[in-house]
Amino acid sequence: MKSARRCIVGLVLCLLGGVAMANPVSFADLARHARYKMVKISPDGRYVAVTAVVRDRTMLSVIRLSDLHGFNLEPHDNADVIDFWWASPTRVIYTQGVRDSNFDAPLADGQLFGVNADGSGRDLLYGYGSHNPYYGAADLISALPGDPGHVLVSVSNLDAATSDGVLPVVEKMSVTSGQMTKVMTAPARNVDFIADHAGHVRFAYGVDNEDNVRVYTHPAGEGDWQLLPEIDASRDLPLAFGANDKFAYFDCNVPAGFGICKWDPATRKLAIEWSNPHVTATGLASGPEEDHFIGVNFEDGRPGVALFDPHDRDAEVLASLVQQFPGEGVQFVSSTQDGSKAIVAVESDTDPGAFYLYDRVSRTLRLLFRAAPWIGPEKLAAKQPFEFSARDGMRLQGYVTYPPGQESARSLPLVVYVHGGPYGVRDWWDYDPDVQAVATRGYAVLQVNYRGSGGYGYAFQKAGWRQWGGKMQDDVADATRWAIAQGIADPNRICIYGASYGGYAALEGAVKDPGLYKCAIGYVGVYDLGLMYERGDIPDTTYGKNYLKRVLGTDRKTLAALSPVNQVGRLRAKVMLIVGGEDARVPPLQGQEMRKALRAKGIPCEWLYRDKEAHGFYKEANVADLYANVDAFLDANIGPGKMSMVAGTAQH
Repeated sequence: MKSARRCIVGLVLCLLGGVAMANPVSFADLARHARYKMVKISPDGRYVAVTAVVRDRTMLSVIRLSDLHGFNLEPHDNADVIDFWWASPTRVIYTQGVRDSNFDAPLADGQLFGVNADGSGRDLLYGYGSHNPYYGAADLISALPGDPGHVLVSVSNLDAATSDGVLPVVEKMSVTSGQMTKVMTAPARNVDFIADHAGHVRFAYGVDNEDNVRVYTHPAGEGDWQLLPEIDASRDLPLAFGANDKFAYFDCNVPAGFGICKWDPATRKLAIEWSNPHVTATGLASGPEEDHFIGVNFEDGRPGVALFDPHDRDAEVLASLVQQFPGEGVQFVSSTQDGSKAIVAVESDTDPGAFYLYDRVSRTLRLLFRAAPWIGPEKLAAKQPFEFSARDGMRLQGYVTYPPGQESARSLPLVVYVHGGPYGVRDWWDYDPDVQAVATRGYAVLQVNYRGSGGYGYAFQKAGWRQWGGKMQDDVADATRWAIAQGIADPNRICIYGASYGGYAALEGAVKDPGLYKCAIGYVGVYDLGLMYERGDIPDTTYGKNYLKRVLGTDRKTLAALSPVNQVGRLRAKVMLIVGGEDARVPPLQGQEMRKALRAKGIPCEWLYRDKEAHGFYKEANVADLYANVDAFLDANIGPGKMSMVAGTAQH
């Protein structure tokens, strides 16, 4: 942490932990949505377009860089702007989204809109009431640099959808009228597309209902889609074409771990460009020149960038910027067509992020926006990466977040915070308001990327299949015992907390290791594994049904035995359940049945239910209230109420 906060002697006994620091960042501020989310510069460098939260709505703002004046565009139908793209120097295409009960944030509704950089020409291009028949969702594939009047879009006809998914069609769409001309049909259902810089769609790729990777290639001219079986077998996926379209970058598996490869369309061979023995790439690192990839972003504990050529002009620019922000992540996120100006994003575990304008000619960096300017990094808790070996020797990584000013403290009260997913999702070295809401109140927070998590390859992810309540749960317990052995945690003051799968792991951890955790907090969690086959949106599709069979298995007796709802007799921890009444991913019945099972055994539990929330709370007031309730629960079970206090008081 850049500036450790100090204890006020005589008021708070900081060394014992579990005590809030003086004037910590408020729950209301932690619960606020970021003011600025995405910033993209126009191809000619005259404007920036921004998604900005105004009066609790995410709007599109377009601002002239010459005087920082512009306009806010409020989306239709009480929706939020989700994403946007510059189709030309003066035209922006954007999507809007509505609240979906499966997720804790709005999702794109499939409509496409356009607006000019001066605020004129606001048009519905594809959607309800447009000139095009509205059959389903449209996604932008790419702009067409040689044709600023059109873009390539993928349209999924939901009328023709089956339980096996949708078959997308590539269309060439006018950016002013929305008129579409069909280009081609996808070679398979549920695929995404990649186009080259000449506007030719060259790849279609996805995962089929049996979890097999499928990658198809299409010639730049006339021809048909062709499956790449050698690519499918290695589960390599295309990312983007190089600037000259002579090769494509692939996320690839290599003998010594994971890598980024170059794929030659002529030979159909992959050549390793970068590799790492531990983690997969998080993406290609861009330079200030559009579509000039200069390296690979990855996170092996902390974020890093590996440069393809350290002497490349753009690589030297990025290296100099990294030196200006030591200990933070620095990326170019948008650039002009000629590379003269670019947007730089800077963020860290204690900084929600800031966006800067880089000028190559003057070699200057100018602050444009802070994502959450009300958050003071000096008040936040720092994340420290760690790694250890689980009981069977599996190498695992994670993070410990120490209360501000207590990075060297011992025997702290500990909250084990388990991420959801569980497959393909991971914890990061990043600003996480849920973690900060706990750590800034005096608790150490432990996060572990248990087997099944993303970022460590397919074999690591697959090692978590059918391990609900098994090795995945043991990984969490092993990480907890590691923290005790390191002297970080007080073994008598540990609580386990998580959302979705993390909610399952919290309650399952409390019944599987009843002496390890003093309390458990399940947030929109799964407590009856068999019920996942019957309720919720996952079994609605063939892919979802097959997914459940792969990761859970089908033996109902085993599923029942691994369900916390059937194991409450072993429970010794105090319990808190948090439920969203409109949750379609994990229906509220899961929480209600868990509460009923606890009551049948005479076990009380704290109950936080919000009928208009879904799979994770979204409304700022409800999130702040959740933080306050969790803090009070921790306080009562592992916090200051369980320790001797200086002067008999503590401030929360």
